[in-house]
Amino acid sequence: MAGGAGDSEDAINGINVTPLVDVTLVLLIIFMVTAQMISKQEAVQMNLPKAATGSEVTQETFSVVMTKDGAIMVNSSPIPNDEAVLGLATEAHAKDASTKAVIKADAEVPHGRVIHVLDLIKRAKFDKIAFASQQPAK
Repeated sequence: MAGGAGDSEDAINGINVTPLVDVTLVLLIIFMVTAQMISKQEAVQMNLPKAATGSEVTQETFSVVMTKDGAIMVNSSPIPNDEAVLGLATEAHAKDASTKAVIKADAEVPHGRVIHVLDLIKRAKFDKIAFASQQPAK
């Protein structure tokens, strides 16, 4: 007897959530990729030197940016001269001793100036100092 009201063989016993999970995972991946692309945008365009062993820094950092035109910025704020780095670095290290220092110097900045800023950061008692670089194009 087909089609009877008491026929329970064709009843839906559950909802298939597989398509919902698939769509959710695809959206999650899309949001993760776009978040990375947005966070990698830099306010200052720089020509960083190439290094095969470089990596991205994702921790709390004390960032010093040195551009080829002579400007210097600490944590995205312009400062008047290299000597101001020492005071700001000392203050940042006093707040959190585990803060890492990162120097982002354009490839055309004179080596002596980069070493001078490195010395100022070391005088502020930073133990971990890194230089930003880019991986060479393949």
